[in-house]
Amino acid sequence: MTLAAAALVVIQVAIGIVVNLYVTVPAHHPGAHPANYFSGSAHSVIWAVGSGAISLAAHGAFGLALILFALAVAVRAVRLRTGWAAVSSVLAAMLVIGAGFNGASFLDFGGQAISSLLMALLALGALCCYLLGLYLLPARTA
Repeated sequence: MTLAAAALVVIQVAIGIVVNLYVTVPAHHPGAHPANYFSGSAHSVIWAVGSGAISLAAHGAFGLALILFALAVAVRAVRLRTGWAAVSSVLAAMLVIGAGFNGASFLDFGGQAISSLLMALLALGALCCYLLGLYLLPARTA
């Protein structure tokens, strides 16, 4: 599961690059410039997935699925008591969630470059954690 999570992060980053280069987030859409971050962000994400450009919709939907998968990997690693690999998986899940929050900020505030940068850096951190987790996993015995 850890290798799959790493691959999914790479795919998500690739879609995010397309969004960053070719999609302009309109200044006014449901959820833009919210008074309440969480409710506004929820509206922004729903708008992006339902009415945004194809690559933006794919990035948003895939991101939500990736958060669920990252949490599943972390829970499984903890339940299997994989030691430091579990710590690495939990940290990776937290980084994926952090990237998701910055994705919501990207939508909320008209595609600010800082949100995009933070999203990419957090995703890179998650990828590093997954790769470290793979390295730390004990070898299978026959």
